[in-house]
Amino acid sequence: MLGFVVAEGRGEADRCLREVAATLRAAGVKVAGAVQSNVETDPAYKCQMDLHILTGEEVIRISQDLGALSKGCRLDPEGLEHAVGLVAASLLQDPEVLILNKFGKQELDGRGFRPVVGEALLAGIPVLTAVNRGNVEQFMEFAGDMGEQLPADKQVLTDWVLAQRAALRA
Repeated sequence: MLGFVVAEGRGEADRCLREVAATLRAAGVKVAGAVQSNVETDPAYKCQMDLHILTGEEVIRISQDLGALSKGCRLDPEGLEHAVGLVAASLLQDPEVLILNKFGKQELDGRGFRPVVGEALLAGIPVLTAVNRGNVEQFMEFAGDMGEQLPADKQVLTDWVLAQRAALRA
């Protein structure tokens, strides 16, 4: 019920989850959640991070510009919480799967999308997300027996979601 990928390479998990979401939506699967795209700008600055809400057209910027020399976290907590609110509300539309860009530091600390993941699982909605390699152990403490690591392969992930969907319908 809680599939996750650990993708290698910058932006690889984001690209993979975006493709899976698009494939599932095209196949008529009711998908909720948020996928990330990074907007590359001036090479002196880090990319801008946007979340695309899968049940609408909203795009929420979740990064803030702290300057070229900044070493601090660029996450805009206000932007993330806005996206979380939109995704949480989308659970009322009875989605067949919840896809989230990542289960990161905010979620490990009990914030961000973590409550939404819990709500989805309690409602019997499978969840697909990405986890950074360094966070897998903490993620598995949260996920327990529900966590299943999957390869960052569009077809494998699509098939996993469809199998979860079929099992719930059986």
